[in-house]
Amino acid sequence: MCAMKITAVKTVVVNAEMRNWVFVKVETSEPGLYGWGEATLEWKTRAVVGAVEDLAPMIIGENPERIEFLFQKMYRQSFWRMGVIGMSAISGIEQALWDIRGKVLGQPVYKLLGGAVRDKVRMYTHLGGGDMRAVYESQRSNDPQVFVERALAVQEKGYKAVKVLITPPTESLNPIAAYDYAERTMAYLREAVGDEMDIMVDCHGRHSPANALEFCYVLAPYRPYFVEEPIPPENVDALAELRKRSPVPIATGERVVTRFGYRPIFEKQACHVIQPDLCHCGGLWEAKKIAAMAETYYMGVAPHNPLGPVANAVALHFALSTPNFLIQEDMLEDVPWRWDVVRSSLETRDGYWLICDEPGLGIDVDEDAARRHPFQQEVIHSTTVRAHDGAILDW
Repeated sequence: MCAMKITAVKTVVVNAEMRNWVFVKVETSEPGLYGWGEATLEWKTRAVVGAVEDLAPMIIGENPERIEFLFQKMYRQSFWRMGVIGMSAISGIEQALWDIRGKVLGQPVYKLLGGAVRDKVRMYTHLGGGDMRAVYESQRSNDPQVFVERALAVQEKGYKAVKVLITPPTESLNPIAAYDYAERTMAYLREAVGDEMDIMVDCHGRHSPANALEFCYVLAPYRPYFVEEPIPPENVDALAELRKRSPVPIATGERVVTRFGYRPIFEKQACHVIQPDLCHCGGLWEAKKIAAMAETYYMGVAPHNPLGPVANAVALHFALSTPNFLIQEDMLEDVPWRWDVVRSSLETRDGYWLICDEPGLGIDVDEDAARRHPFQQEVIHSTTVRAHDGAILDW
């Protein structure tokens, strides 16, 4: 194995309707030894695939077991610091390297990351899966019943936590109707599922600080587990001010990459919970570094992940080995054939992922099955969110 080298870096793109999954395959000189990662980035599929192709020459011929070395080479020798497209490409490659390392040692990746600190991994899912049409229809009709029905269906499957998008796209200040809709929907949800179900509220960064604070006060009586990305991610000072005044826990970070991007969030204590996406932030080891920094500020970690099945496997190993992990996002009902394109022994039960002890990440892409769902431009990418006067708003 000492002479093992990386021989190829490839991508497999699978259209899953709301997004295209980008699976990354790193092949080695050892016959039959390869690793899988995921670099899915909504509506940036061609750019990420191109970034993987640009990075491949940097690591072909190198030893795949030198994971930190190869991360540093891709990150630093690219000269330009990476944004989310480049870091998504690095993340997918880095995950595949861990998969290879685990297979070489005959160990699951979580054991290489320090071993299990918990026996199972708590999950939450979205009300409506990837079907944003249900969200918009509920808002237009001012009828929260669609969310109540879906919450009860999720609860029947054993979940004890859900996330819902009930704050509409807004301008700098909100009309009263927007607050009324959010409060009414949250009240219906809380009454339907009771206090045993945690409810997270996603804002998609849609609000100004004044709007966001008002929403937090409106939602507070119904005890949301956290309010996610209440304002856009660019202004950490504004987020820190909101966090200080909010009556509910604040979460953020899905659009932040690398520990350097998270540094001001930590230093200004701008949230209670961070949400790194392991397919964007730099991969498993970078996410572990981010989580360790968060631990020193007593922040929990609830990783972002509405992505594909390889991302689920990666998230499982991270969660099993991370002390300040809280809860893991999933989106397991986006397409009915989700698990047909991979082979794995990943198992869920009563709202938890269970430990998987297969070597590596414990998942393999069925490339023949994947080819039955080739790249397509996502339909939702053509959906433009506008204000009453036609101005563009945050999606």
